[in-house]
Amino acid sequence: MDAQLIAFTGVAAGMVAMPGADFTVVVRNALVSRRAGVACALGIAGGLLLHTALAVAGVAAVLTAVPALFRTLQLLGGAYVLYLGLRTLVSLGRPGESTTDDTGTAGGTRPLRQGFVTNALNPKAPITFLSLLPQFVPAGSPAMPRTLLLALIVVVLALVWFPAVALLVDRLGRWLRRPRAARAVAGLTGGALTVLGLVLLLEPLAG
Repeated sequence: MDAQLIAFTGVAAGMVAMPGADFTVVVRNALVSRRAGVACALGIAGGLLLHTALAVAGVAAVLTAVPALFRTLQLLGGAYVLYLGLRTLVSLGRPGESTTDDTGTAGGTRPLRQGFVTNALNPKAPITFLSLLPQFVPAGSPAMPRTLLLALIVVVLALVWFPAVALLVDRLGRWLRRPRAARAVAGLTGGALTVLGLVLLLEPLAG
Protein backbone atom coordinates (compact mmCIF):
# COMPACT_ATOMS: atom_id res chain seq x y z
CA MET A 1 0.00 0.00 0.00
CA ASP A 2 1.24 3.49 -0.88
CA ALA A 3 2.02 5.16 2.47
CA GLN A 4 2.06 8.64 0.92
CA LEU A 5 -1.35 8.05 -0.61
CA ILE A 6 -2.77 6.96 2.75
CA ALA A 7 -1.24 10.00 4.45
CA PHE A 8 -2.66 12.34 1.83
CA THR A 9 -6.11 10.78 2.16
CA GLY A 10 -6.03 11.47 5.90
CA VAL A 11 -4.92 15.08 5.42
CA ALA A 12 -7.46 15.68 2.66
CA ALA A 13 -10.27 14.14 4.74
CA GLY A 14 -9.46 16.55 7.56
CA MET A 15 -9.50 19.50 5.16
CA VAL A 16 -12.82 18.48 3.61
CA ALA A 17 -14.53 17.79 6.95
CA MET A 18 -13.30 20.99 8.60
CA PRO A 19 -16.38 23.07 9.57
CA GLY A 20 -16.75 26.23 7.53
CA ALA A 21 -18.95 27.93 4.99
CA ASP A 22 -19.36 24.74 2.93
CA PHE A 23 -20.59 22.74 5.92
CA THR A 24 -22.96 25.51 7.04
CA VAL A 25 -24.49 25.99 3.59
CA VAL A 26 -25.13 22.25 3.28
CA VAL A 27 -26.88 22.18 6.68
CA ARG A 28 -28.93 25.21 5.71
CA ASN A 29 -30.13 23.60 2.49
CA ALA A 30 -30.67 20.17 4.04
CA LEU A 31 -33.20 21.76 6.40
CA VAL A 32 -35.33 22.49 3.34
CA SER A 33 -35.22 18.93 2.03
CA ARG A 34 -32.94 15.98 1.45
CA ARG A 35 -32.72 16.78 -2.26
CA ALA A 36 -31.76 20.39 -1.61
CA GLY A 37 -29.04 19.35 0.84
CA VAL A 38 -27.60 16.72 -1.49
CA ALA A 39 -27.75 19.12 -4.44
CA CYS A 40 -25.83 21.72 -2.42
CA ALA A 41 -23.28 19.04 -1.46
CA LEU A 42 -22.81 18.14 -5.12
CA GLY A 43 -22.28 21.82 -5.90
CA ILE A 44 -19.52 21.99 -3.30
CA ALA A 45 -17.89 18.90 -4.81
CA GLY A 46 -18.07 20.65 -8.18
CA GLY A 47 -16.31 23.66 -6.70
CA LEU A 48 -13.58 21.43 -5.30
CA LEU A 49 -13.23 19.78 -8.70
CA LEU A 50 -12.70 23.24 -10.20
CA HIS A 51 -10.08 24.11 -7.57
CA THR A 52 -8.15 20.90 -7.96
CA ALA A 53 -8.21 21.28 -11.74
CA LEU A 54 -6.84 24.81 -11.37
CA ALA A 55 -4.12 23.57 -9.06
CA VAL A 56 -3.15 20.79 -11.45
CA ALA A 57 -3.07 23.28 -14.32
CA GLY A 58 -0.94 25.68 -12.28
CA VAL A 59 -3.47 28.50 -12.54
CA ALA A 60 -3.37 28.89 -8.76
CA ALA A 61 0.19 30.18 -9.18
CA VAL A 62 -1.29 33.18 -10.98
CA LEU A 63 -3.39 34.03 -7.92
CA THR A 64 -0.22 33.98 -5.84
CA ALA A 65 1.66 36.13 -8.34
CA VAL A 66 -1.13 38.70 -8.71
CA PRO A 67 -2.19 39.81 -5.20
CA ALA A 68 -4.89 42.16 -6.51
CA LEU A 69 -6.67 39.29 -8.26
CA PHE A 70 -6.43 37.13 -5.15
CA ARG A 71 -7.89 39.90 -2.95
CA THR A 72 -10.69 40.51 -5.44
CA LEU A 73 -11.72 36.87 -5.34
CA GLN A 74 -11.52 36.91 -1.54
CA LEU A 75 -13.85 39.90 -1.42
CA LEU A 76 -16.31 38.29 -3.84
CA GLY A 77 -16.34 35.06 -1.85
CA GLY A 78 -16.75 36.87 1.46
CA ALA A 79 -19.55 39.04 0.07
CA TYR A 80 -21.46 35.99 -1.18
CA VAL A 81 -21.16 34.11 2.12
CA LEU A 82 -22.17 37.27 4.01
CA TYR A 83 -25.18 37.65 1.70
CA LEU A 84 -26.34 34.11 2.47
CA GLY A 85 -25.94 34.68 6.20
CA LEU A 86 -27.76 38.02 6.27
CA ARG A 87 -30.57 36.71 4.10
CA THR A 88 -31.10 33.84 6.52
CA LEU A 89 -31.10 36.17 9.52
CA VAL A 90 -33.49 38.63 7.86
CA SER A 91 -35.93 35.80 7.14
CA LEU A 92 -36.15 35.15 10.89
CA GLY A 93 -37.84 38.51 11.35
CA ARG A 94 -40.56 37.86 8.78
CA PRO A 95 -43.62 36.29 10.45
CA GLY A 96 -44.91 33.22 8.69
CA GLU A 97 -41.96 33.00 6.33
CA SER A 98 -39.81 29.91 6.15
CA THR A 99 -36.31 30.53 7.45
CA THR A 100 -34.89 28.60 4.56
CA ASP A 101 -37.23 29.44 1.71
CA ASP A 102 -34.58 31.31 -0.27
CA THR A 103 -32.78 28.11 -1.12
CA GLY A 104 -35.36 27.31 -3.74
CA THR A 105 -37.52 24.29 -4.31
CA ALA A 106 -36.29 20.87 -3.38
CA GLY A 107 -35.77 19.91 -6.99
CA GLY A 108 -34.43 23.31 -8.15
CA THR A 109 -30.93 24.27 -9.14
CA ARG A 110 -30.44 27.03 -6.57
CA PRO A 111 -28.99 24.75 -3.83
CA LEU A 112 -26.57 23.28 -6.38
CA ARG A 113 -25.55 26.77 -7.44
CA GLN A 114 -25.15 27.96 -3.85
CA GLY A 115 -22.87 25.06 -3.02
CA PHE A 116 -20.75 25.57 -6.12
CA VAL A 117 -20.42 29.35 -5.76
CA THR A 118 -19.66 29.18 -2.03
CA ASN A 119 -16.77 26.82 -2.67
CA ALA A 120 -15.61 28.17 -6.04
CA LEU A 121 -15.25 31.74 -4.75
CA ASN A 122 -12.74 30.66 -2.11
CA PRO A 123 -9.35 31.61 -3.66
CA LYS A 124 -7.42 29.97 -0.83
CA ALA A 125 -8.51 26.51 -1.93
CA PRO A 126 -6.51 26.28 -5.19
CA ILE A 127 -3.44 27.73 -3.48
CA THR A 128 -3.80 25.21 -0.66
CA PHE A 129 -3.99 22.39 -3.17
CA LEU A 130 -1.10 23.83 -5.18
CA SER A 131 1.10 23.78 -2.08
CA LEU A 132 -0.21 20.46 -0.75
CA LEU A 133 -0.36 18.19 -3.79
CA PRO A 134 3.37 18.30 -4.70
CA GLN A 135 4.26 17.12 -1.19
CA PHE A 136 2.70 13.74 -1.98
CA VAL A 137 4.25 13.17 -5.41
CA PRO A 138 7.12 10.68 -5.03
CA ALA A 139 10.47 11.90 -6.36
CA GLY A 140 11.14 10.68 -9.86
CA SER A 141 7.54 9.69 -10.64
CA PRO A 142 5.44 11.43 -13.33
CA ALA A 143 3.82 14.44 -11.68
CA MET A 144 0.65 14.77 -13.76
CA PRO A 145 -0.88 11.27 -13.26
CA ARG A 146 -0.11 11.36 -9.55
CA THR A 147 -1.50 14.86 -9.08
CA LEU A 148 -4.67 13.94 -10.93
CA LEU A 149 -5.09 10.92 -8.64
CA LEU A 150 -4.68 13.11 -5.54
CA ALA A 151 -7.18 15.62 -6.91
CA LEU A 152 -9.65 12.80 -7.56
CA ILE A 153 -9.29 11.63 -3.95
CA VAL A 154 -10.26 15.11 -2.70
CA VAL A 155 -13.36 15.22 -4.89
CA VAL A 156 -14.42 11.70 -3.88
CA LEU A 157 -14.04 12.59 -0.18
CA ALA A 158 -16.25 15.64 -0.72
CA LEU A 159 -18.81 13.49 -2.55
CA VAL A 160 -18.93 11.20 0.49
CA TRP A 161 -18.75 13.72 3.33
CA PHE A 162 -21.12 16.52 2.31
CA PRO A 163 -24.01 14.31 1.11
CA ALA A 164 -23.59 12.34 4.36
CA VAL A 165 -23.98 15.60 6.31
CA ALA A 166 -27.07 16.47 4.27
CA LEU A 167 -28.61 13.03 4.86
CA LEU A 168 -27.89 13.21 8.60
CA VAL A 169 -29.53 16.62 8.88
CA ASP A 170 -32.51 15.33 6.89
CA ARG A 171 -32.69 12.29 9.19
CA LEU A 172 -32.97 14.63 12.15
CA GLY A 173 -35.37 16.79 10.18
CA ARG A 174 -38.49 15.91 12.18
CA TRP A 175 -36.96 17.62 15.21
CA LEU A 176 -34.94 20.25 13.37
CA ARG A 177 -37.95 21.43 11.35
CA ARG A 178 -40.11 22.14 14.38
CA PRO A 179 -40.77 25.91 14.35
CA ARG A 180 -38.71 26.69 17.46
CA ALA A 181 -35.86 24.35 16.53
CA ALA A 182 -35.89 25.51 12.91
CA ARG A 183 -35.56 29.14 13.95
CA ALA A 184 -32.75 28.27 16.35
CA VAL A 185 -30.84 26.32 13.68
CA ALA A 186 -31.49 29.02 11.09
CA GLY A 187 -30.23 31.61 13.54
CA LEU A 188 -27.07 29.61 14.21
CA THR A 189 -26.35 28.91 10.54
CA GLY A 190 -27.20 32.47 9.52
CA GLY A 191 -24.96 33.83 12.28
CA ALA A 192 -22.13 31.46 11.34
CA LEU A 193 -22.34 32.42 7.66
CA THR A 194 -22.45 36.11 8.55
CA VAL A 195 -19.35 35.84 10.75
CA LEU A 196 -17.52 33.78 8.13
CA GLY A 197 -18.44 36.29 5.45
CA LEU A 198 -17.20 39.20 7.56
CA VAL A 199 -13.93 37.39 8.27
CA LEU A 200 -13.42 36.70 4.58
CA LEU A 201 -14.17 40.34 3.75
CA LEU A 202 -12.03 41.89 6.47
CA GLU A 203 -8.99 39.66 5.92
CA PRO A 204 -8.03 41.08 2.50
CA LEU A 205 -8.97 44.61 3.58
CA ALA A 206 -6.75 44.34 6.67
CA GLY A 207 -3.87 43.12 4.49
